[in-house]
Amino acid sequence: MSTRTLIGATELDSLRVRDDVLIVDARFDLADAGKGERDYAAAHLPGAVYAHLDRDMSDLSRHDLGRHPLPDDECFSAALSRWGWRRDRAVVVLDDANGALAAARLWWLLRLVGQERVAVLDGGFAAWRAAGLPLEAGIVEPAMTCVQVALERENVVWFDQLERRLASGSALLLDARAAPRYRGEVEPIDAVAGHVPGARNRPYSENLAASGCFKPAHELRREFDALLDGRAPTDVVHMCGSGVTACHNLLAMEHAGLGGSRVFAPSWSGWISAPERAVAVGD
Repeated sequence: MSTRTLIGATELDSLRVRDDVLIVDARFDLADAGKGERDYAAAHLPGAVYAHLDRDMSDLSRHDLGRHPLPDDECFSAALSRWGWRRDRAVVVLDDANGALAAARLWWLLRLVGQERVAVLDGGFAAWRAAGLPLEAGIVEPAMTCVQVALERENVVWFDQLERRLASGSALLLDARAAPRYRGEVEPIDAVAGHVPGARNRPYSENLAASGCFKPAHELRREFDALLDGRAPTDVVHMCGSGVTACHNLLAMEHAGLGGSRVFAPSWSGWISAPERAVAVGD
């Protein structure tokens, strides 16, 4: 596979027919947690396995780390084993939300366990279907593997580190939520509206062209360079509502050649779990 960020439908199809890639369908609907799995069963890329955001990519037993806490190592290892994952096999992840729910999240988690050859299908399920490429129905049951992985949690930003870096001015915190949520004008999901003081807004939707695919790398580079304003990419910390769409901005930066940013995994829903943490509204 020629990329570690994005792959087009045609290139993926050529890899698929050679059995050189594990395809993971991560479609998910926040309003209906079972919809993505039902849609997968009705039609999916041939050979693709299904990954569920709540079951496979999160540990919902944790109530202090946001709505989608990172999965524990045992749970994520079990999911990888069910999918037939091997380190020597390329992985492509897709969804039907332009990478935001939850393909970029799984891409990030795989990077955290050291998977190098992993990419998101650019344009997702819609791009595959628009290209007239084959689909199949049913549930894929691959030959299981037995793997044990550990997420590199030191490459994740947590509360204490974020607060220290914001206080020292050493972090550029980018919030991937839509502007009205960032400003606190609306809040359809979480209990408190607003944003972390000092955060800047970069809605993940701004990473996308009208086609639903990511903008060209040079265009994303120009936009993120303007946000960086001379800072290093390693200064950037991404957040969103629960640590899912934040990964879309991380992916966009990596695609633009700006590596080294990280994700504040608890994100807004985790930040507001402690009432003493400050909340800002407006721009």
